[in-house]
Amino acid sequence: MDWQTVVAQHARTQGWDEARQRELLALDDLGRPPSALQAYGPLALLGLAGLLIGLGLIFTVAAQWGGLSRGQQFALLQAGVAAGALGVMAWPRLRMPLGLLSLLAMGGLLAFFGQTYQTGADPWQLFALWAALGLPLTLGVRADALWSAWTLVAATAIALWMGAHTGHRWRADPDDLVVHLIGWSATLVLVLALGSAPGRRLGAGLWARRLGATLAVFLVTSSAVWALFSQRPSLQVVLALAVLAVAAWAASRPATFDLFTLSAAALGLNVVLVGGLGRWLFHGATSGNGMGEFLLLGLVAAGLLAATVSGVLRLARRAGSAA
Repeated sequence: MDWQTVVAQHARTQGWDEARQRELLALDDLGRPPSALQAYGPLALLGLAGLLIGLGLIFTVAAQWGGLSRGQQFALLQAGVAAGALGVMAWPRLRMPLGLLSLLAMGGLLAFFGQTYQTGADPWQLFALWAALGLPLTLGVRADALWSAWTLVAATAIALWMGAHTGHRWRADPDDLVVHLIGWSATLVLVLALGSAPGRRLGAGLWARRLGATLAVFLVTSSAVWALFSQRPSLQVVLALAVLAVAAWAASRPATFDLFTLSAAALGLNVVLVGGLGRWLFHGATSGNGMGEFLLLGLVAAGLLAATVSGVLRLARRAGSAA
């Protein structure tokens, strides 16, 4: 039941006329759509349209892979890139969905070349090229949605590079420490660039920054988990805990408080700590059914999560009162 219905029912019981009902609804804009919906609803629909058109173009080429010639496949994908890029210049109001269309078609075009001509390139090289070629478009459009898509492409390139330089296996042995440090540093540079003053002026908004921070936390956390379940737990675990702790501290500061990033970093810390306890409890165990260890692990995980949620909420309330 909406507020208009509530007001109408109350007005009938009180014998109010229509003029008084309109006055009541106008007190808190109850007769109008939410302002946030009016502001962001059309943008969200436009972004969804650009995403669906770009994905539809790629899926069409994939579904008709045997029915279309190479020239036709190339023409379709290239037309998507060109139509989006030219549309950005011709219709500035539609630059965000058209930019998404062009960026997606660009990735499809690179995948087409990789699948058709077997260039021998690793997947990370295609994603890195995609990010490099899409950066001018993203800088020109200056839309948060496009920056978010580009951030996902760039972070995927970094993750695939790490996988390629660890023997194409998702592992974290002591010999892979340098690879992981380079990958973590690259994601850190990406997050700092998105959150910097120049990055904000170039259109990198809240969601692009949050997506970059979340992907960075996921990369660091997953590296630590791989290390925990390897034969030789390595320095990645300790360094991951340090990086996640610094990220949580930075996100909890009053000047740079961000509840989303703080929650992601805190969750990463929970995962690594509980994983470390699990390895300590079960590594090398050869006797017993392990029920006691499982119970202890569950209790510690629940207590740690409860303490984390309590701390995050306390920091959020403090930041809200300070604002």
